[in-house]
Amino acid sequence: MNEIIESLYRRKSVRAYETREIPEEMKNLILESAMQAPSAGCQQLYTILDITNQELKEKLAESCDHQPFIAKAPMVLVFCADCKKWYDAYLETGCEPRTPGVGDLMLAVTDTVIAAQNAVVAAESLGIGSCYIGDIMENCEEHRRLLQLPDYVFPAAMLVLGWPTLQQKQRKKPTRCEQKYIVHENAYHSMDGKELREMFAHKYKNHTYEEWCSAFCKRKYNSDFSKEMSRSVEKYLDSYKKL
Repeated sequence: MNEIIESLYRRKSVRAYETREIPEEMKNLILESAMQAPSAGCQQLYTILDITNQELKEKLAESCDHQPFIAKAPMVLVFCADCKKWYDAYLETGCEPRTPGVGDLMLAVTDTVIAAQNAVVAAESLGIGSCYIGDIMENCEEHRRLLQLPDYVFPAAMLVLGWPTLQQKQRKKPTRCEQKYIVHENAYHSMDGKELREMFAHKYKNHTYEEWCSAFCKRKYNSDFSKEMSRSVEKYLDSYKKL
């Protein structure tokens, strides 16, 4: 196993950081690495917001499901799927472009999260921990205001980065499902109850499958924040339904 693959196996979400800054040259290297990611037609359908204002960090820590560690992170990046800049470029040259649609948004989101993962891999190689914050997709109206997001710009992911504490370094990485349940050959395979129980067996060791799954559904899928995320994404989508 080579060094890059080892880092992929080793990497886990880091939510507690040492109180030291990330040197500017390392920060720039992480950002440049993000920009080396593959993108559709080399369009780079994303814009990265580098959040350096401490007051803004604190507001995002509250709006993103009340997570104080966000405000303590030395580096906070919001990766935005950006269909606006190319649309504006077409208008600038006198083209008659259609308004961006949901397909354009999905393509931009793909570009965006690939770039974000490049940043994660680059940071890990430097010993810098990271954590994805999906809650940036929530609270559409508030995040549009805080980040001054216009139509056709969607905050697809937020990354917080910093030097992991010793406790975070020693914390065990959560176990992944076995490959046979994740990789389907040639076509999708709907799993039956037995297969589902086997796939998630490592998650409910001290409970029944029903107990674990019910609790997880309540805590995650049926939670208020999950419902808010769906509401907010629908709101963002309004801009893309004007074809």
